Amino acid sequence: MPLKGRLGLETARIPHADRHGLMWLERGRLAVEAGNLVFTTAGFYDVEAGAYDIPFQQVSNLLLGPGTVISHDALRLLARQQTGVLAVGSRGVRLYAASMPFGPDRAKRARKHAELWADEDTRVDIARHMYAIRMGGELPKYHRDLDSLRGMEGSRMKKVYQNLANQHGINWDGRRYDRHAPDSDDAINKAINHASTAMYAAARVAVAITGAVPQLGFIHESSGHAFALDIADMMRSTVTLPIAFRATKQHNQRGRTNIEATTRKLAGRTLHKDDIIPTMIDHIKEVLDVDDRSRNA
Repeated sequence: MPLKGRLGLETARIPHADRHGLMWLERGRLAVEAGNLVFTTAGFYDVEAGAYDIPFQQVSNLLLGPGTVISHDALRLLARQQTGVLAVGSRGVRLYAASMPFGPDRAKRARKHAELWADEDTRVDIARHMYAIRMGGELPKYHRDLDSLRGMEGSRMKKVYQNLANQHGINWDGRRYDRHAPDSDDAINKAINHASTAMYAAARVAVAITGAVPQLGFIHESSGHAFALDIADMMRSTVTLPIAFRATKQHNQRGRTNIEATTRKLAGRTLHKDDIIPTMIDHIKEVLDVDDRSRNA
């Protein structure tokens, strides 16, 4: 197969976010040829079939989607260059495996994360900042405990659910989920579950890439990926729920479609088109890369 050219950060048609140095690869083989990292693909998204040089020196992380095979030599070359590798679902709707975080001084952000989490005052400050981003503005200064913040968010989310239901013509009887019988829910609740799973996976990708500490959540606590849940929830009303309601509308209009497949495809397109993972990375940097100035948000 002829060499199609160099998939550089400025000219590549491979989906990626320039400012974060991410590159997405699917349906092909990543290997070393004559000292160069080459990706030979059958084609995906808007990338034509062919063989491409990968400028791995300029890429912080490679996200390998379905149908991708990577050679040992390629892993060795990427490790030497400190380029991360993550195995993901199509367009990032799942995270299956991640290399150790690579990059200059990756421990710096993890140490800062631990410091912010360990202090009770700064932990609440970070939680307030996250809620402020979710709600689109500053919070009243007297709300200094998580129960009050959760109460405010709960009231707001009831309105968000109902507004989205009205907008998309969906019958909304409330949020419910039976862990012991997940298939017993109606279409919209199933769609919310599947959209949430996709966004949670995207958040795990963002957390892995930034070198934050997955277990140290500021709002969620018990999960081993509590911080990813925090990050995913920051986009619940603006991304996750709109995906679910749009998917349910498509499902109802077309009839007999698989609500999981419909939701996952829509979630994948949204993650790619709207640069959701780069946005999550920006959120992580915003809440963790802080100086000693007090937080009023």
